[in-house]
Amino acid sequence: MARGFDDRRMELFVGDGFAFMERHRSEFDVVITDSSDPIGPGEVLFRKQYYELLNQTLKPGGLLSSQTASLWIPAAQVFCVDLMKDVREMFPVVRYAYTYMPSYTTGQIGILLASKDKDTKFEEPKRIFTEEEKSRMGLNYYNENVHRSSFAYPTFIKELLKTLR
Repeated sequence: MARGFDDRRMELFVGDGFAFMERHRSEFDVVITDSSDPIGPGEVLFRKQYYELLNQTLKPGGLLSSQTASLWIPAAQVFCVDLMKDVREMFPVVRYAYTYMPSYTTGQIGILLASKDKDTKFEEPKRIFTEEEKSRMGLNYYNENVHRSSFAYPTFIKELLKTLR
């Protein structure tokens, strides 16, 4: 389902991300973290220090997308809200999105989105592709309605996210 690995603008790095970010300050427009769960060795990818490094790695106006917990898991709710509060100290725009992930415990996975640009509106697609473009790019899942639905929360999630404001 992943697309874009053959795009000349994409750089894939596999290795010690902390060391990589220490060497690359204000270099990236977008950083995407598809991490493991926040336990064991992957736990450091869910701490404030990691997001401070991400912030320093991004150019002005940069965006980040990082796997986070599903808010359907009660134990993850406090963890996720606390993490988003930490990230909000560094980024003017922080949002929670979710998408279906059949292999994940709850069938959904959370995504923490953050932007250095205060005018970013994650909830609305920046561009709506034509059906021809979607076909050419092989977008079999993504479309503008799926994008918007990633921010359509059940009431209990709305209530949790209100605590961030």
